Amino acid sequence: MKVGIISDTHGCLETWQRVFCRYFHDADLIIHAGDVLYHGPRNTIPAEYNPKQLAEALNSCPVPIITACGNCDAEVDGLVLKLPIQSPYTYLMLNGLRITVTHGHNLTEATRQELAARLKADIFITGHTHIASLEKHNGVFYLNPGSPGMTKHPDGYSTVAWIKDRKIEILDITTGQPLISKELA
Repeated sequence: MKVGIISDTHGCLETWQRVFCRYFHDADLIIHAGDVLYHGPRNTIPAEYNPKQLAEALNSCPVPIITACGNCDAEVDGLVLKLPIQSPYTYLMLNGLRITVTHGHNLTEATRQELAARLKADIFITGHTHIASLEKHNGVFYLNPGSPGMTKHPDGYSTVAWIKDRKIEILDITTGQPLISKELA
């Protein structure tokens, strides 16, 4: 099974199209950790900002998309998206793995770990920071796929992630090279 993981698309249509065509077209499922359409009041509006067409692209996506609500996602987004924006958490059982997804803007490190323990999560996915990370603590993988179009990564990497072949990887979307890779136990 291949699961694409993305966050913080913020209405960037061309970036979504590039990521989907190159990395997610053959996925069985796509998980989006929030901030789907709106660019947010603190962000500079990117040249490719086109939330209406991004909504149309997501609506016609042949791969199922599961989405958690981000701090820039509004109820009105549900009027144009045919996929539900689940709030504030999405919980999946996938191939025996318990996966919790939330945007993460309202969590401290302590509450994130407490929630992961309470839900017995194997993988806990957040977004919000636009900086990719993958760590394992107390048997839980904590994944932030970063942002493919509005990165804040110190090295400028635009990123997504996937779960494939019992491995979690964060990919630089420009080169396709894994930046971080961890085996699922």
